[in-house]
Amino acid sequence: MKTSSMFIKSSSLVFALFLLSILESTTAQEVDDETEFDYMRGSEKGPDRWGHIKEEWAECKTGKMQSPIDLLHRRVQVLPKSEEVVKFYKSGNATVKNRGHDIMIEWEGEESKIQMNCTTYILKQCHWHSPSEHTVNGKRFAAELHLVHQSSDNKIAVIGLLYKLGKPNRFLNKLMEKLKLVPHALDKTNAGEINPGEIKLRGNKYYRYKGSLTTPPCTEGVVWTIDKRVATISENQVASIREVVHDDAEKNARPLHPRNGRKIRLYTTTIKGHSREN
Repeated sequence: MKTSSMFIKSSSLVFALFLLSILESTTAQEVDDETEFDYMRGSEKGPDRWGHIKEEWAECKTGKMQSPIDLLHRRVQVLPKSEEVVKFYKSGNATVKNRGHDIMIEWEGEESKIQMNCTTYILKQCHWHSPSEHTVNGKRFAAELHLVHQSSDNKIAVIGLLYKLGKPNRFLNKLMEKLKLVPHALDKTNAGEINPGEIKLRGNKYYRYKGSLTTPPCTEGVVWTIDKRVATISENQVASIREVVHDDAEKNARPLHPRNGRKIRLYTTTIKGHSREN
């Protein structure tokens, strides 16, 4: 009987740990259905209320390492060298999804990845915010792209790219027709092969800090790497990625959060890429 009791307790513990691992893996990433919150100032579902909407979103109100932040140069620690971010990006089957407040490209396989600080992170998805969520010396840009990666133990690393108004962005140009296929919230369509390597990250300087996801559940511990080089995007492209979501908000950028003593580092090491076609 004792052996049987011990087996049951052991099995229950294993099952509990299994459920916990599932919960962690599902709450680490951003939510796919963004219709449960919004960006409207003063709204019951607005940014200052996200942490009250769901218990599992509590970190949006209680977290002390929240993103985005202002990358103020007088707070930045400049370092000449760092372990490089090495990209291994290649074409993969992808889905374009209207999440309600933004457009997301989600890759199905694990072909694309980065290596950073001896950890491998798989590229999961990318999406756009307009205007930019992060600011540099108080300056906000026209848009911001987030490339979201996740390791085997659910650590998250996001590469951010800021855009200013200018020439049309080549990568977005290829997606314009796909946007017409997802006109409603939670619509999605197979986009075929998309190569994230076509998202050009060519800067030889980048910011690095520890923060959080900028949408619920606002998970902390995210390693942010933001290219200092600012890319260009046309006014029509910004309008297209906003109009398609029809969320009645002029922007989908979370307000800035305090630094709370966090270190912001500016590295001068190039983000190396190994992008290739199938």
